[in-house]
Amino acid sequence: MNLFLFLEVGHSIVASLFQKPYSVMPGGVNPSPCFHPIRKSKSTIMKKALLMLSAALLSGCSSTPPECDCTNVPPPVTSEPVSDANKKAVEALFAYLANQAKKQWGDDEYLESGKHRYVKYLDGFQTRAHIDFEAGKIYVSTVAQREPMEKLQKAIVQTVLMPADPEHVEQFTDKDIQLTGKPFFLGQIVDQEGKSIEWEWRANRFAEYLIANKLKSKTIKRGKAYYVQIDMVKDHLEQREYQYAHFVRDASKRYDIPEDLIYAVIKTESSFNPYAVSHAGAYGLMQVIPKTAGADVFNLVKKKPGMPTKEYLFDPANNIDTGTAYLHILKTRYLRDVTNPSSRHFSMISAYNGGTGGVLATFHKDRKTAMSKLNQHSPRQVYDALTTKHPKDEARRYLQKVLYFQKGFNEGKI
Repeated sequence: MNLFLFLEVGHSIVASLFQKPYSVMPGGVNPSPCFHPIRKSKSTIMKKALLMLSAALLSGCSSTPPECDCTNVPPPVTSEPVSDANKKAVEALFAYLANQAKKQWGDDEYLESGKHRYVKYLDGFQTRAHIDFEAGKIYVSTVAQREPMEKLQKAIVQTVLMPADPEHVEQFTDKDIQLTGKPFFLGQIVDQEGKSIEWEWRANRFAEYLIANKLKSKTIKRGKAYYVQIDMVKDHLEQREYQYAHFVRDASKRYDIPEDLIYAVIKTESSFNPYAVSHAGAYGLMQVIPKTAGADVFNLVKKKPGMPTKEYLFDPANNIDTGTAYLHILKTRYLRDVTNPSSRHFSMISAYNGGTGGVLATFHKDRKTAMSKLNQHSPRQVYDALTTKHPKDEARRYLQKVLYFQKGFNEGKI
């Protein structure tokens, strides 16, 4: 159990917040996880998307992060701007993917990746793997009318042997997954004999078993879809957490941020999905946006110009380092004038999602006045304000979720 939280935030505040559980996952659950509609995206072309993405995401990388000293830099006058170029580039890629996939699946059955789920299309966009990291379920399906079982089997094999390194998985194309290195789902998926799947021969045998015994079909507008469901093991979340434990531990020590908070942010942002990409252009486990948090970390912590590339942020070690370093920047620079440690803790979490400007706007439109008013509030009042009056609904729920998961970590539930 990590006790740093209680030293920094105050035991009484945390205890008072969780006399009853907060709503963690607002909204309903779609009754058909394999087939359900996603909002439409405009079509575009791949070349334009790739050009926009490369222009928006250029930068270098750093292998050994230096010590951070952000305390001698004055806080900014305005909040961090959202990168329109990066967002438009990612939107263009999502639009290209939607255009290609809908030709095969139709609008109603189109699925795309999100923060907590990964969708990979294969075989001319006729076949796909849908991984629900929250529910611990995988759906592999195809609408191919020619040799559908062969294509389904190939997709199952590629999915269960998907490499742990997201760099080898191209999300916005229909290219095959490169089966290299240790499988990401090793230990999270077991075959019909209860054994982990590490080699291609065992993956093929498992795929044959699923098609022979678990195959389902559904008639859709574009024809007939065949699919199988694969359930992850019960402790799949803990296994993914364990994969990144040493990165979390190192980042915690490096930036003086509690481990339980890092775990809680990862669970909230991606459910430990290293392939996560959002429409806002956020990447990886901690959903880092290159132009904002990434650029701040490069400039203020690593003392280098530019911003991280998506390849850099897809590396779990880099992603956790960058996300944790940004929490440190929020704590020691943007929100350093928040006097109460508990109030600063709540503000830091909220700012990770909605920006420092959003936190201050909760209290007043003028930043200096807002900081003064924030410091006049008790920690409980700050928490109530950030979860009921923050300008963004998502940010209100975000603070609740992170604190709920942080508490779960300390109770051994995460």
